[in-house]
Amino acid sequence: MLFEQDQLKKMAAQAAIEYISPHLQTDMILGIGTGSTADLFIDALGSLRSKFKGAVASSDRSAARLKNVGIPVFDLNEVSSLRFYIDGADEINSNLDMLKGGGGALTREKIVASVAQQFICIVDQSKCVETLGQFPLPIEVIELSVQAVMRWAIAQGGQPIVRANFKTDNGHPIIDVSGLKITRPKDFESSLDHVAGVVTHGIFALRGADVALIASPNGVKTLLRP
Repeated sequence: MLFEQDQLKKMAAQAAIEYISPHLQTDMILGIGTGSTADLFIDALGSLRSKFKGAVASSDRSAARLKNVGIPVFDLNEVSSLRFYIDGADEINSNLDMLKGGGGALTREKIVASVAQQFICIVDQSKCVETLGQFPLPIEVIELSVQAVMRWAIAQGGQPIVRANFKTDNGHPIIDVSGLKITRPKDFESSLDHVAGVVTHGIFALRGADVALIASPNGVKTLLRP
């Protein structure tokens, strides 16, 4: 099963390469996400490095991997816009709303995605859900607010725990909240955005994916945001 999922991730990553390849220009900068599927995309992207200028990475991990395949890495403050942002997801629904952040890079992922003209989500079929929340929702918080945010999560019907022995690239803890059924992702995202002490969280609905490339044993299906 694990081998099959790895193959599906490679299929999704390769589909993204084929999707963006005709549009690459030598002055273009891409946004690149974080995670196992994004890693495979980065590895494949190295063969195209002469066709675009470089990339903005959503994590130190992805930045190191990009440099390793010869792709220049830029700070987002140096870039006015990105043609594409390519990243995976922990869950995605039919509206292309996503739950992300299992790898802990959610804040930088959300920032980089906000600058991109088009968000391409690359996933295997196991990430497709009807309702977000089966995967624990990550919430990056200021240390001072941990208990307050956990109380908020409990009031929403969730079971929060602080991610053990983990700090984000920004130096903050993450609270993972299980037991949620997020039936209205945009409303939930907007509400959580206003909880004091929250840096950001893993609901990507207000700025969801524009395109999803979903790999299954039958091939890769392309879905567009309604």
